[in-house]
Amino acid sequence: MPPVKITVCTLSCIFLFSALMAQDTSQQVVPGRTNHKAQLSKPYVILISADGFRADLVDKYHAVNLARLRKQGVAASYMLPSFPSVTFPNHYSIITGLYPAHHGLVDNSFYDSVRDTTYSMANKKQVTEAYWYGGTPLWVLAEKQYMLSASFYWVASESNIQDTKPTYYYNYNDKIPIDSRIQTVKNWLQLPENKRPHFITFYFPEVDHAEHIYGPDSKETAASVHFVDESVGRLVAMTDSLHLPVNFIFVSDHGMTAVDTKNTLKLPAAVDTTKFYIPQGDALVHLYAKDKKDVMPTYQALQKEAKDFDVYLAEDMPAKWHYSRKDDHYNRIGDILLIPHLPKVFNLSRRAPSLGKHGFDPALRDMHASFYAWGPAFKQHLQIKGFENIHVYPLIATILGLTYSKNMIDGKPEVLKPVLQKK
Repeated sequence: MPPVKITVCTLSCIFLFSALMAQDTSQQVVPGRTNHKAQLSKPYVILISADGFRADLVDKYHAVNLARLRKQGVAASYMLPSFPSVTFPNHYSIITGLYPAHHGLVDNSFYDSVRDTTYSMANKKQVTEAYWYGGTPLWVLAEKQYMLSASFYWVASESNIQDTKPTYYYNYNDKIPIDSRIQTVKNWLQLPENKRPHFITFYFPEVDHAEHIYGPDSKETAASVHFVDESVGRLVAMTDSLHLPVNFIFVSDHGMTAVDTKNTLKLPAAVDTTKFYIPQGDALVHLYAKDKKDVMPTYQALQKEAKDFDVYLAEDMPAKWHYSRKDDHYNRIGDILLIPHLPKVFNLSRRAPSLGKHGFDPALRDMHASFYAWGPAFKQHLQIKGFENIHVYPLIATILGLTYSKNMIDGKPEVLKPVLQKK
């Protein structure tokens, strides 16, 4: 079947569809679960993601609460997204400790040959299907060890992965105001100990949304940064009032850059659209051959045509991205991949491209994500170098005392072990 086309490559693009469908704003609760008595004395972790919150935004827009909180704890120069630096793959890499090619969510939109269909993050039914998600999300790890978890949004938190959802969660929607969301977290933390979640995820779409529409240097982006900053300050003040050992980790999935919206790249003439499945893409375009014999002739023709973009065979992708054919555990990476040279982007639709984009090489400064952490588990006044986002998983598992086998994840516990207080 033909691939589904979408335009804005983030969770917040679902806002575009919100007005067209009823949104479920009710809390979902899995009945019959309680914390094991061994988990009652464990600390708490609230993992916050601010979509598109580039590593420099706290200083660029004077986010006073986050500046204060990072100074009290641990601040990384940046956190390196996984490739491609887009929302769904990176949120799922953070929560599973796996590179996208290893957990199966290789892009916001991609073709799956087993089902002969295209996954799209805008397809609410697909988003809830466990079929698409490999690895063991942290809430699954916790629940299987009889530690309760909760999610106020995260990629795949609505899906029954390994027959396990968070005990408390919400289907993604844009209708619940921040006051209600903070109050819900307070309610969770005031539940009886045996019903209280020790791991909570919390998601902000606002910065990414503003950056896409108005650009990363806009007053709208500045306002969205201040909204997140003020909301985090209130969330922390609320938890402080409860006198619980709550640890916060503030991350983002990727950065953002301004692009040339006037001189965009069209699909190269060398590509015969009758011979390839081509999901929507701007910073990365996948070409899936219907017949493998068409791969090499098309690749060779593309090499001659390439001017403002690079062309790769899946077998020859740069090793640093962990995104080649040998890494592709679910066979979901395109046979040929096209990557534009910034500030150029591909525009495969008739719609005008957004002013801000991401999805490029994670090593580029504008793609760098944020990482700050504070709370009783963390050292204070500590600045660390940049690191890959796959290492957040073992950090959280260590704080919560959750066990896992090393072959489950790509992340390494030794990378972030130095940020923790010695026991």
